[in-house]
Amino acid sequence: MKRLTLIVATLLLLCSACHRNDYMPKPSTYLRFDFPAKAYQTYDTAALPFTFEGAKEANITVKKNTPTDKWVDILYPNYRGVVFLSYKTLRGPEDLRGQIDTSYELLKMHFDHSSGVDERQFVNPQKKVYASTYLLKGSNVASTYQFWVTDSTHHFLRGSLFLDCTPNNDSLAPVLDYLQQDLKHLLETLTWR
Repeated sequence: MKRLTLIVATLLLLCSACHRNDYMPKPSTYLRFDFPAKAYQTYDTAALPFTFEGAKEANITVKKNTPTDKWVDILYPNYRGVVFLSYKTLRGPEDLRGQIDTSYELLKMHFDHSSGVDERQFVNPQKKVYASTYLLKGSNVASTYQFWVTDSTHHFLRGSLFLDCTPNNDSLAPVLDYLQQDLKHLLETLTWR
């Protein structure tokens, strides 16, 4: 019994010695990103029926190259980001309608996780570039930025931005904003062949 009392007393003494009244929790922290200055280069290859300016830091690869379908990945290894581009040749107004409907269906897959969508139009009649962009809001959206662009007769290009990580777009907002600027620049510099 004396031994048990001694053990309990020792434990109480150790616990009271470890207790500090001046404890303060650590403040919340946020990820810090140091972005390089924006620098672009023209991406012009015979494999694609369009050209655009892409970020110099991105790796651009053609994944599929058939006469009517092209798949292009724009990889951002420093941010674990990828932009998937898919191109389709249009054969008429029905093809255009079908591609727009498909784009909306793919976009709607993210609505359950979104708190809102900011849709914008981009038009450059001199280059025959007509685009719709979609900024999806919410902290759990897998693809926060999507777009489609067409000349309305021959070309249709769809793009979507993804990050290879668990969605938490509040803390990833600086990276998403940085990459979305590149996509806006892509649309502004897009030229059909």
